[in-house]
Amino acid sequence: MAGMNLRLAFAVVSSACWSAFQHGYSTGVLNAPQLVMSRWLQFDALSGTNLTMEATEEPKVATIWSVAVSVYCVGGMIGGMLTGVIADRFGRKGGLLLNNALVFVSAAFQGTAKKANSAELLILGRLVIGINSGLNAGLAPMYLAEISPVSLRGSIGTVYQLVITISILLSQGLGLPSVLGTEEGWPWLLAVCAIPAVIQSVTLPLCPESPKYLLLNKGRELHAQEALNWLRGDVAVHGEMEEMHQEAEKNKVSKKVTLRELFGNRQLRQPLLIAMTVMVAQQLSGINAVMFYSTDIFSQASLKPPYSQYATLGTGAMNVLMTLVSLVLVEIAGRKTLLLVGFSGMFISSVLLLAAMLHVTTIAWMPYACIGLVILFVVMFAVGPGSIPWFLVTELFNQSSRPAAASVAVTVNWAANFLVGLTFLPLQLAIKAYVFVIFAIFQLVFIVFISMKVPETKNKTVEEVTAMFRQQL
Repeated sequence: MAGMNLRLAFAVVSSACWSAFQHGYSTGVLNAPQLVMSRWLQFDALSGTNLTMEATEEPKVATIWSVAVSVYCVGGMIGGMLTGVIADRFGRKGGLLLNNALVFVSAAFQGTAKKANSAELLILGRLVIGINSGLNAGLAPMYLAEISPVSLRGSIGTVYQLVITISILLSQGLGLPSVLGTEEGWPWLLAVCAIPAVIQSVTLPLCPESPKYLLLNKGRELHAQEALNWLRGDVAVHGEMEEMHQEAEKNKVSKKVTLRELFGNRQLRQPLLIAMTVMVAQQLSGINAVMFYSTDIFSQASLKPPYSQYATLGTGAMNVLMTLVSLVLVEIAGRKTLLLVGFSGMFISSVLLLAAMLHVTTIAWMPYACIGLVILFVVMFAVGPGSIPWFLVTELFNQSSRPAAASVAVTVNWAANFLVGLTFLPLQLAIKAYVFVIFAIFQLVFIVFISMKVPETKNKTVEEVTAMFRQQL
């Protein structure tokens, strides 16, 4: 970890940790309290529902619940589309600070939905926090990539995904019936997201704006050098300043890239295809199906409700642990290797999980095999596919095209997330365990694509990476 110091660590925590919290927490927060919140919808928020049916089986309740879950991804797509504009106009740090306003609005909507007996407030709050998460998913990795030394770019980039996994686990733990997953506690559970936003609003102003943004976008050389000196501490910054100057000279020729130019430029076409594909791969691998509906999967594997919730917590804990391990491995093994290992492991897990779920009622120990295979699935995801796509996008593009590329990649990621969230339950009801065949096919396709198209970016500067693509034309 040579190159890390207290100031850089403080900037990483202030930017990535509190931003990623919103993303992960909101992804997992509705998992555990689904039953108690569905009952509120059935008995209080909605009129004309069938009170004799189980809350989760009542069609109107199920529809509203699906909307509340999936509208978060719609917000993420909106936030993703706004990323480039916000990053260029307000800066990476400035954009992250402004984005906290959406958290406070969302916390107010979701926290008061029960008191107002309003399903609309709940849905609106989920949409707003989705926009916040979409912006965070683009802005935070961009800021991290631009403040990191080349030797630490992968490890620091992994922090965003690490905090997502921690906050998913926290949301699932707080959502248990013994904590806040109760009729009176769930509004507080949804409003908790305001706390990290307050912390970031206090700590991030103490950190500098991205030196690259200050020099390359704003032309403020003195401010850029001061920011770099603050981030590097006692380490000389002449070499990094020279690299940024060289990139600035090239940007004068190429100028800022618009979305239209991003798709039309032959030099950018291949890195954009790679960025979009790894983002789609992250979602269509099936991870969010496991995360959103893990409790349901364990219940189908014949585990009783309390045990299925604890099995979900165990899965989340393993996700955190292995993401922490990947933080170290990414600078040793490299990005491409970890992506291939991760997707290959997920493919094997999916095939075995299908076999296990087909025999879950006939073999006594098979429910425990299902738990083990779901955990293995999550472990292999955490090794590489979970964290690498977020920062790989920032490594494939230079300063002039990075905001537009991040905007496209993040939007594609959320669109794929939305697609999985919308289709998984109907597919599971229609073809049951065979839904994992679909994920296995996707995983196999992505393994082939990564092995043929994705370059290794470990320890390479942005100029070296872009030069690789120019040589391939």
